[in-house]
Amino acid sequence: KAMNKDQVEGRLDQVKGKVKEVAGKVTGNEALRQEGVVDQAVGKTQATYGDVKENVKDTVKDAADKL
Repeated sequence: KAMNKDQVEGRLDQVKGKVKEVAGKVTGNEALRQEGVVDQAVGKTQATYGDVKENVKDTVKDAADKL
């Protein structure tokens, strides 16, 4: 099943955030590490929003199909 824009962008932000977090840890750059943690949280929120949108859309479609 295809993902919507929010799901895709959110998951990409999570991955980018994890990369920044690890890079920050490896290089001792606390600011970069923190930025990565924040990016992951923002990405998770956006992905969850996209998941909810898909669930609502599916529920509405299922209800309409039963009419």
